[in-house]
Amino acid sequence: MTQDIALCLLILAFAVIMFATELLRMDLVALLVMCMLAVTGVVTPPQALAGFSDEAVITVWAMFILSEGLTRSGSGQIVSRRILQLAGRREGPVIATVMLAGGALSAFMPTVGVAALMLPVAVEIARRTEIPASRLLMPLAFAALLGGMTTLIGTPPNLLISGALAAAGERPFTLFDFAPVGLGALAAGTIFMAFAGRRLLPQKDPGLEAHQRSQRNLRTQYGLQDRNFMMRVPDGSVLVGRTLADSRLVSAAGMIVIALERRNKVDALPSRTTVIQGGDRLLVQGRLERFEELRRWSELVIEREAPVLQALVSERIRLVEASVAETSTLAKDLLHHAEFRRRFNANVLAIRRRDLVRRVNLAYVPLRAGDRLLLQGEEEALAALTTTGEFGEIRTITEEELRDTYRMQERLFVVRVPRDSVLGGQTLGRSRLGDAFDFRLLATFREGGLRIMPPPEEIILGGDLLLIQGRPEDLDVMRGLQELQVEDHVSPNLNIFESDRLATLEATLAPQSPLAGKTVNELNFRDRYGLELVAVWRSGKALRTGLDKLALQFGDALLLVGPRQKLALLNDDPDLLVLTPVMLPVTDSSRAPLAALVMAGIVGSVLLGWLTIGVAAVLGATAMVLGRCLTMEQAYRAIEWRAVFLIAGTLPLGTAMAETGTAQYLATQMLAAIGGLGPWAIIAGLYVVTALATLVIPTPALVVLMAPICITASRELGIAPQTSLMAIAMAASSAFATPIAHPANLMVMGPGGYRFGDYVRLGVPLMLIVFAVVMVLLQVFWPID
Repeated sequence: MTQDIALCLLILAFAVIMFATELLRMDLVALLVMCMLAVTGVVTPPQALAGFSDEAVITVWAMFILSEGLTRSGSGQIVSRRILQLAGRREGPVIATVMLAGGALSAFMPTVGVAALMLPVAVEIARRTEIPASRLLMPLAFAALLGGMTTLIGTPPNLLISGALAAAGERPFTLFDFAPVGLGALAAGTIFMAFAGRRLLPQKDPGLEAHQRSQRNLRTQYGLQDRNFMMRVPDGSVLVGRTLADSRLVSAAGMIVIALERRNKVDALPSRTTVIQGGDRLLVQGRLERFEELRRWSELVIEREAPVLQALVSERIRLVEASVAETSTLAKDLLHHAEFRRRFNANVLAIRRRDLVRRVNLAYVPLRAGDRLLLQGEEEALAALTTTGEFGEIRTITEEELRDTYRMQERLFVVRVPRDSVLGGQTLGRSRLGDAFDFRLLATFREGGLRIMPPPEEIILGGDLLLIQGRPEDLDVMRGLQELQVEDHVSPNLNIFESDRLATLEATLAPQSPLAGKTVNELNFRDRYGLELVAVWRSGKALRTGLDKLALQFGDALLLVGPRQKLALLNDDPDLLVLTPVMLPVTDSSRAPLAALVMAGIVGSVLLGWLTIGVAAVLGATAMVLGRCLTMEQAYRAIEWRAVFLIAGTLPLGTAMAETGTAQYLATQMLAAIGGLGPWAIIAGLYVVTALATLVIPTPALVVLMAPICITASRELGIAPQTSLMAIAMAASSAFATPIAHPANLMVMGPGGYRFGDYVRLGVPLMLIVFAVVMVLLQVFWPID
């Protein structure tokens, strides 16, 4: 083994581990691999950067633009009408027709683009045919994967494998070389799903699911019907004159104010700046028991005479200002008071970002690197902050800075827990008082013993004295929550869903949506869209509490509530795919024939040998923009840049494996182990390894790694490399077994209400069927001699 082979193997092992563990983003891993190859001298700098000019990479980004042009031209509506006309209303034929339509589109569009285009179509077909959406969406995702097997441009791995053949001096694949095997796999998968596979899909009550996406049943499905109740604001309440935001109903109790009734007039989804008046009746959504639990804290009795306790604590508590380090895990995350207290044994009193100082509602501020936190704690705990690696500069704050910069107006309150209070046995951390009101427990005094800075898990007992730091007005608000009167019956005026004042809408995240990974509170749906996010469907169940700190994921289904006019605007939002539009989007399909003509021109020019696939794809993408199927800004947005950088970054690794002899070394080791079984057994083994690796390694990176090994092994065996590489291409598109194996699988998970096991139950048999069909067809159409 040479030094270059050893270096290449180390870099290869690093890439595989990073891809499998997802410790770093896959595109970042690819760029690191590219840089490591260049820095170590395994490849030259031009070779390291050659991936960005590779024809496969150029074709991939051009195909994303072409896919967006087809989508925006109204092709989805045309497809849905044709499917309904052809398939009728029986489940088997509908599944088969949806799969064949998705597979046909996927032959010329990226797999994820087909899933995004067809997802609303499939949901609408489910509604019209009264077939549960869960019976159509997983077959749709699998069809998009199967359809990518049928042409050179159907999926990036096909392009990369053809490019690897050309780079090795072998005959590359042409546009439809994949069709004989790919169409056989698509046909076998469709037959299996239409007859036997659909019986492995989740069995749900068809009577419920057939209508589950109606307005009433959406609320039932997400469990909202039993979470609405009425509250009345008494005349003279301390909340009168305050806004809904200041009342902390949302932040403290996790409630959503659906409607406000005042003097027989109803304000649906009132603004948080609405001023509360005596006699107002509020229709709120949330957990009543959680609200009652919060109200119990109003039983605390303020002790006016406790200066000694305050003095004792003040002697041991210090204030410092600490900046969030660039590499801190706190950056981009919301501040969780209880968790911060648990980790660092310190309180956050304020956040300073440049000249802006925030002192209230700190739990709803995503931290950034460079933010300065005003921290409070014992001297030993504050000194230990320097060893955590989470903070940069830490310095003592002066009285002048505390007064002039931070303008702290908080006070220390000594409160007593009544001996017979139901608060006995509870913890302050569980109550959310810290997040809701920015109250901080500095000390407890019990039976003569003083405990400074107790942890959030400290159990409070009746008779305890608590030293709490906070704002006096927040104590008033907490008492105002106690004054609210919960009513048993909802006013007829507040049946706002039945009166059409408000509606519900179900949506999921679009591919490349920037909303993924961000918390609900950070996104602020109310200010962004004028709507409320009331529930999220994830992994087969509805999440309705703690949404403010929930980070959205691809595959989530979101239930939004708001006026119909504002919900209708989401039809044009590029970050969301609307599954149940309140008004059918009006799509101009007059450009659909032009978009189809452009795609036909690309196929024809390549088949006739007039243009290479890369030039034809770029020319077609340009024609889409010139033909006004989409704008240039929409074209830029359509490109999945992560996929582009992933492919461009990993291509140099394939070059390194071929030129350093690493591929030869690995192929020799493989042949020594299983070479005696014969060529077809080796091809089958390569297929199985690739198909299993799709579960943890991105398919473009996977085929880049596998291609040089296959080519070298084929030459050693004296067989045509096209056969083994065709097997690898088919295996790379067989990512059916888990939702995370391919983005198309993940996209339908929330809207279909699927669980992880549903993919395993249906995906594994489909993988075995496709494997068997491919191995048979390879011997017919791609014999090894």
